[in-house]
Order: sequence, then C-alpha cells, then structure tokens
Amino acid sequence: MDYSQNIKIGITSGDLNGIGAEVVMKTFAEGKILQSITPVIYSSSKAISFYRKLLNATAFNFNSIRSADAAAIQKINVLNCWDEEVSIDPGAPTHTAAQYAFKSLEAATTDLAAGKIAALVTAPVNKDTIQKAGFNFPGQTEYLAGKFNSAPLMLMISERMRIGFATGHMPLQKVPETLNQDIILQKIKIMNKSLQEDFAINRPKIAILGLNPHAGENGALGNEEKEIILPAVKKAFDEKILVFGPFSPDGFFGSGSFAQFDGILAMYHDQGLIPFKALSFESGVNYTAGMPVVRTSPDHGTAYDIAGKNIASEASFREAVFLAYDIVAKRKEYKELHANPLPLGFSSMGGDQ
Repeated sequence: MDYSQNIKIGITSGDLNGIGAEVVMKTFAEGKILQSITPVIYSSSKAISFYRKLLNATAFNFNSIRSADAAAIQKINVLNCWDEEVSIDPGAPTHTAAQYAFKSLEAATTDLAAGKIAALVTAPVNKDTIQKAGFNFPGQTEYLAGKFNSAPLMLMISERMRIGFATGHMPLQKVPETLNQDIILQKIKIMNKSLQEDFAINRPKIAILGLNPHAGENGALGNEEKEIILPAVKKAFDEKILVFGPFSPDGFFGSGSFAQFDGILAMYHDQGLIPFKALSFESGVNYTAGMPVVRTSPDHGTAYDIAGKNIASEASFREAVFLAYDIVAKRKEYKELHANPLPLGFSSMGGDQ
C-alpha cells in the first residue's frame, strides 16, 4: 500500500480506566506513522496528560485543539471533547469512565459523518458500564450502524483470515431462532462487496460454517444447515458469488482449510472468534463492513487487569489504524476504477467485439 497521502483518522478515548490511552500513545510514539496518518484523538488534554505522566511517556507530545478542522497535519492532535476534570482510576469499571467514553464516541461519530475525518478507530469500552451510562446499544458496532442507517457485518481481520458473523452480540440460545435465509444471504452479499471494494479482491471465495456439530450430520444433529444455510448458499451462488459450504467448523479450522478462502462467515460470535483469537490474538482487527464510512478497532477489550501498568501491547491497535488507512485508500481506488466503465462491446485493443 502506498502511504504517501496523509489522512486524518479519528481515535476515540474508549474507557478512560482501560488501556485505550496507553495503546494509542504507544502506537503514535513512532513518529514515522505521522508521515501518513494524522491522528485526531477525541478525549481531553487533561486525560491524555494524566496517562502521559503515569506512563512516563515524556516523548509523547500533542497539539490541543477544539475542532478537527484545526488538526495539525503530521502531528498528534487531541480534540477536547470536555474541559472538566474527570476522575481516572486505571483498572476500575466506573460509571464516570463510561460516560466520557460515550461522549468521545458521539463527538467522533459526528465528525466522521461530516467528513472531517477520513476514518474512525475506536478504543475498547466496557459494554456493561457504558450501557448503564445511557448507551442503549449492544456495542459500538450497533451504535454506528444506527447512526449511518446501515446493516453492517463485523469482520475480524488478520494476516491469516477474514471472518464475519451472521449474528452479533446475543445469547447463544437466541442464535437458532434469529437465523434465516435472508439474514445469511444479506451477510454473504455484504462480505462479498467488502472483499471487492475494501480489500481489492476481484472474485473472492467465501466459506460458510454450519451451525450444528458436524454441520448437522445430514439432519441427525440439526436441520438448520439443510433448511436455512444451504438454501442461502445456493441463492448466493446463483447470483455469481463464489460461496461454499456449510462446513463443519472443527474440521474446517483443524485441517487448515480456512487458508483457502478470502472470507469466512460464522453463524455466531464465539464460533468465529475462538479460532480467530487463537491464531491472531495480538494482531487481529475488528472492521465494520457494510457502512458508508470506515471504522476499525482492536480485537481486545479494556484489559482492566493491566491498565496503567505500561505493559499493554499496542500491536492490535496499530494494525487497526493501518487497516483503516488501507481501506480508505482501497475504496478510493475502487471508486476511481469503476467511475467510467467501458461500454459494452468496446475493446481497449481497438474495434468492436
């Protein structure tokens, strides 16, 4: 990827008592990244200064601003979403920390919608505390989906695989009653489109996992594969999407078959995340496909147990920043390539076909 163009990427604070500030500071401590990416951190100078002192990050210098329009290119910018002193207690899940995580997300989302930042990288939040603070969504993905009127697909990305989920954050017992042919077909289409536009894969190959052990064992262990999943796969294939399955998840991952596909669709959260995190824990990225805007996040949580101890790895967060940059660039390239398609019957070699 050509990183010659510098773009503004918004960064949310995440839970103020988690490792968000630490991984952000470590990510941008290497000045070379600023040649391509201008970070706009939606937090407050006071909160960032707290962690700068706590982590002894004296080399972390930033520009304090009030608007994304004022962001200094090739500098670290902290956009002050609030002015008041906020109690920060690393490692503790508090109502206050959740409230300000929500403030940060709201401000960044507003600027993303207005085009003031090219992409958004969200630091982790605590779902329990943020929901008690008035955040009426299962997670940040669902919040952004509502803001941008989209039906997104959560994609977990690493060098080893790209895996999406037919259902999101819900109790396992609700998965079978939620799944239907339309949902699976919709997710397949979103994945196929994203692989083409966001990852520059012209004819992606997609694998679909079964819901039941051994993909239902021809109905002996469940009928969802025969009645729901397979018909959706056939419909997608009829629409010229290269989709295959359903595969038995244990054999699919155990045999290494996942490496033969550009994308994988799991039926529920843990079915996909367990193998993904086992293979890509420190470098994985959460990408929200199917939206008109670009949003990524690291694949870890608030990590309260190590917050403020200066031992958190920034690898996943750094990958999330680079992936956001890459997707912005890939979408631009795709749009330019398809802006003026050749008319039917015209050959670039001359003459009619």
